[in-house]
Amino acid sequence: MLSYRRAATGVAALSAATAFVGLTPTSAAAHGAVFNPVSRVAACYAEGPETPKSQVCKDLVADSGTQPLYDWNEVNIANAAGQHQALIPDGKLCSANRAKYRALDWARTDWPATAVATGAFNFKVRVTAAHSGTMTVYITKPGFDPTQPLKWSDLDATPVAVHNTARTATDGFYNFTGNLPARTGRHIVYKVWQRNDSPEAFYSCSDVTFGGAAATQAKAQAPTEAKIAAGVALSTVSHAGHGGDEQAPALSAETTGTSSSPLVPALAGAGALATFAAGSLLLSRRRNSSAS
Repeated sequence: MLSYRRAATGVAALSAATAFVGLTPTSAAAHGAVFNPVSRVAACYAEGPETPKSQVCKDLVADSGTQPLYDWNEVNIANAAGQHQALIPDGKLCSANRAKYRALDWARTDWPATAVATGAFNFKVRVTAAHSGTMTVYITKPGFDPTQPLKWSDLDATPVAVHNTARTATDGFYNFTGNLPARTGRHIVYKVWQRNDSPEAFYSCSDVTFGGAAATQAKAQAPTEAKIAAGVALSTVSHAGHGGDEQAPALSAETTGTSSSPLVPALAGAGALATFAAGSLLLSRRRNSSAS
């Protein structure tokens, strides 16, 4: 009877540990943002999550808190596998249909914007982990209404840039040239970065203005390296197991030996509990067998 009780206790503990691991949210895995033209999340992070300057960034923090900004390099879908339109409904393109980043979908004309002109444009993407894949960049069609939620049909079918990314980014950036078509007024540049070594994909919206319209609007600024470094401790982003070069701020638990996330010790504790439970169960079975 005692052996049975010990076995039952071991099974219960093992089940509890397994359930704990299953219910614990996974670490975010994210790896960059567009810095030219500056993406919405990057622009608000540059203003400062605790002290945003523009009204739209203030409203974002009021709605969603500061975490989406500290996790500026996380707007992704882990298992996209090229099924972007199937996974992201109209009106949710900027957030990649993730509730955490819902504010990025707001159809407002006061998002900080980058002034651009028709012709060649130098795109700049700050990456915190480089991946092999393809970046495809689109722009909204002529006549786009920025006061309406962005839809897939709003994007011009012809990309303004396509760039094959490597597993290295020695300076922490992907730099490539595209061509912006003739437009007037306010538009959105939309980037899809699909990895070819994983189903993971990344997304972003950058507000741009043609024809000097940005003169009366907030100018988007990219985060400085000092700003990026200052927010590392408050980020929930993990780059573990994703390969490629890891530029700052990816120097997290994997390289420093410490973790700012409660998930790591929690999982470690769950693993220890599961191991203990399994050992107890095995010991009970052996004792029971010996007694027989």
